[in-house]
Amino acid sequence: MYKNIFCGIDPGSSSGAYGIIDQDGNYVTCGDIPTVNGRVDAIALLRCISMPFESYFAVESVHTMTGQGIASSGNFMRAAGAIEATAALTGAPMLLVTPQAWKRHHGLIGTEKKASLELARQRWPDAPLKLVKHTGRADALLMAQWLKDQVE
Repeated sequence: MYKNIFCGIDPGSSSGAYGIIDQDGNYVTCGDIPTVNGRVDAIALLRCISMPFESYFAVESVHTMTGQGIASSGNFMRAAGAIEATAALTGAPMLLVTPQAWKRHHGLIGTEKKASLELARQRWPDAPLKLVKHTGRADALLMAQWLKDQVE
């Protein structure tokens, strides 16, 4: 039975994901951020990430990117805000983590995006990380591991 769970969340308006591990670093669950009509379904997300155990959340701290259009920037930031608010509604402690911090922790600075997917597949072979598009899930699980290591 779980004592603590650690949840990492990789925001995105259409490609976001969450990943949850337990106090021993074992895989619990992961998945894509649920959406309805292109927007984060906060109620469904809350059901996915709420657990009856002591929980901790790490949400990737994001910002708009140069060259990104106004509409896509707006959609992305709206999704990020909805995800942060949903995590906050659990009442559990939440940290915002920069991509540089959690990637440095895992030795992924300067690597290609698929490196996080490969690392997560090695660490959690039972996780549904079979497709290239599952990099968000892999990132979320690695953020959860980063958070676990920070809390301990």
